[in-house]
Amino acid sequence: MRGIRIGSAFGIPIKLDITFLLILPLFAWLIGNDIAQLTGIVNDVFGSAIVADPLTTGSTQWILGAATAIGLFICVLLHEFGHSLVAMYYGYTIDSITLWLFGGVASFTEMPERWQESLIIAVAGPIVSVGIGVIAYIGFMTVPLPGSLEPAKFVIGYLALTNVLLAVFNMLPGFPLDGGRVLRALLARTRSHARATQIAAEVGKVFAFLLGIVGLFANLFLVALAFFIYIGASSEAQQTVMKAAFDGVTVGDIMTERSDLDVVEQNVSVATLLERMFTERHTGYPVVDNGGLVGVVTLDDARSVEEVEREAYRVSDVMTPDVTTINPDADAMDAMQRMQENDIGRLPVIENTELVGLISRSDLMTALNIIKSRGSQTALTERSSTSLPNAR
Repeated sequence: MRGIRIGSAFGIPIKLDITFLLILPLFAWLIGNDIAQLTGIVNDVFGSAIVADPLTTGSTQWILGAATAIGLFICVLLHEFGHSLVAMYYGYTIDSITLWLFGGVASFTEMPERWQESLIIAVAGPIVSVGIGVIAYIGFMTVPLPGSLEPAKFVIGYLALTNVLLAVFNMLPGFPLDGGRVLRALLARTRSHARATQIAAEVGKVFAFLLGIVGLFANLFLVALAFFIYIGASSEAQQTVMKAAFDGVTVGDIMTERSDLDVVEQNVSVATLLERMFTERHTGYPVVDNGGLVGVVTLDDARSVEEVEREAYRVSDVMTPDVTTINPDADAMDAMQRMQENDIGRLPVIENTELVGLISRSDLMTALNIIKSRGSQTALTERSSTSLPNAR
């Protein structure tokens, strides 16, 4: 997940997504606008006697709303550090922790597949939230009443309550919530990681559907959260299935060989390039000069030139010279991840500085379909004698 980096801790970059900058003021306003009712809830749960009236006078309620919202997201950040630090203990790398619309996300370079590690990493976050809730409750009970510390007592009490609720909600079986990951870990004791993920994802989709129904009658925020859970479950299940299917498959097994690859010289006019794209039904080409790769040109690049100027412009004028490439010995799944990270549809394959082929999303999806339908990877050995469609 992309975001604005604001710092780091334990070597983990901390980022803010643009949606966080929108949701934080909204949360502050909602809490500040509802201070009286929330004070009553805190009093009922903890048996306290915080007087609400002083908390709603002047700007106090909005200051409390802002302080409470910031405190809540700091607790969410600590929750994600719970997952991350345990994962680092097991040797996994954490790309970043990002605060966004629905809380926080810890991005792992590689997801753990051993069920014991997955289980412990999944429960670490809720344990941290419960721990914060307990500490906040102890602090809440030590703050005297009545007095000038009543605003602080409200904030501490609210955070004590919400952290426990956060832990409880996260432990519901709505994969990819923590509870869904716990379910997957338990299922993986007797099943493959991919199959356990598929089952947990289906349970997560059902949970998301039910949560969405409840949200329609209670809170539209829950509908948005349900949508996120459904999409997240589908996406991670697909990624896991692809990783299992591509186990042992390299880029060289799937790529279009150099001898079958259509390329374009950098001194060709943009008008000629567009004619080739129309004739050959390709939307992108590696650009070469004396046989060496110098860039990539796409249909969008060619369209950026006005029609009357296309004869005058060369491919070298519109191509992308900084090309993301991959080695033929790299895993096929690495190619997919690199395409997703760079938002591109194809990768030139380079070996010893020479262009040896090209791999596209279409190549990967065709290979995946073959593997899934044939039930093995033997079909890939027939790649040289079978023509597979490409989107170059």
